[in-house]
Amino acid sequence: MVHIIKGGCHCGNLKLKFSLSKPFNELPIRACQCSFCRKHNVRATADPDGELEISVIDKTKLSKYNMGLGVTDFLVCKECGVYVSAVMLDEENKQLIGNCIVNALDLDQVEVKLSEAAHYDDESKKSRLERRRGRWMKVALV
Repeated sequence: MVHIIKGGCHCGNLKLKFSLSKPFNELPIRACQCSFCRKHNVRATADPDGELEISVIDKTKLSKYNMGLGVTDFLVCKECGVYVSAVMLDEENKQLIGNCIVNALDLDQVEVKLSEAAHYDDESKKSRLERRRGRWMKVALV
């Protein structure tokens, strides 16, 4: 891995370790336009050749919010309200995959480019899974 960026929620209950295969500024940053993401001012990224580790200190303070097609868990800290990642089980590969919410990373040393608007409302469950298989990364939720 080229670089590791850490982060997490505001209170420290959810800790992120984002292992990148390339420099952060080469990753796409997307701003999903669904109502949940707009309300959270989300900028998300993923490195398909990287990996995200999410450590949960107190599992009772982890919210797994689910909506839309019902295939994705949006991980939010119940204590401080910070949204850190969207994850889903890729049943074909028996692997948890997901993205990383840029706002939850410690980016003091990294230049963050503007997000591209992303519209996914017309996707089917199958097309959403295929897109995510190509763009998202392996996630370890510990």
